[in-house]
Amino acid sequence: MPEMIGYLAATLTTASFLPQAILTIRTKDTESLSLSMYSLFTLGVFLWLIYGFYISDKALIFANAITLVLAASILSFKIYNVLFKKG
Repeated sequence: MPEMIGYLAATLTTASFLPQAILTIRTKDTESLSLSMYSLFTLGVFLWLIYGFYISDKALIFANAITLVLAASILSFKIYNVLFKKG
């Protein structure tokens, strides 16, 4: 039962990033997103992923691997827009 709760939590928190990731990838608009927030968040997710591997927790690994891809995608668009977009 605790493992199922972990997978449910992992699924919900990971799925919460899908709308933002889809919107950002579709529009490439990141003006309203905080660079520092996404930088810190992406680093935190990466560290959670490492921790998940360290303790061999499949739910942590599953959730944070997917969330890392989504957050890093958003962060990449944000960094690109900050560096190369004018206006």
